[in-house]
Amino acid sequence: MGTRVRQTPVVDGERFRQALGRHAAGVVVVTGPGLVGLTATSFTSVSLDPPLVSFCVARTSTTWPDLRKAATFAVNVLATDQAEIASRFSVRGIDRFGPPTSWRPGPGEVPILDGTAAHLLCEPYDTIAMGDHWLVVGLVVDTGLGSPAVPLLYHRGRYGRFNPHSG
Repeated sequence: MGTRVRQTPVVDGERFRQALGRHAAGVVVVTGPGLVGLTATSFTSVSLDPPLVSFCVARTSTTWPDLRKAATFAVNVLATDQAEIASRFSVRGIDRFGPPTSWRPGPGEVPILDGTAAHLLCEPYDTIAMGDHWLVVGLVVDTGLGSPAVPLLYHRGRYGRFNPHSG
């Protein structure tokens, strides 16, 4: 399937942002060797066979060029009490891995954040230019389950938690 030729005008960028803000998304921090990492809310599973996941990163990211070189990277699924970590990994010009961030080296010296709900160790599978972002697909080669904590969510520009419906 090729690129579709647009027949109608596209929605205004601010209106698009507002509509997407109504969608709650899980929050992950993607980390790689050399102590690089970034926050993403566009994380999703892609395939079970082979096991693939994806996330999107802005083309303007100053972290992505270093992370893109990694032979392996980790997707750290943040727990509800890790909003500060999510914020920290979205700010430029700071030591994201310094205190209070707690982490340990994983396979291939990939940083694994402590206290997460889970992490997925991935090898790069594909990277595709999509508008003003890169769509990054990773092949999951290992996983780790952390605490049974509730995952951190992002909704309308704020971090929050999932409250399961009891019905």
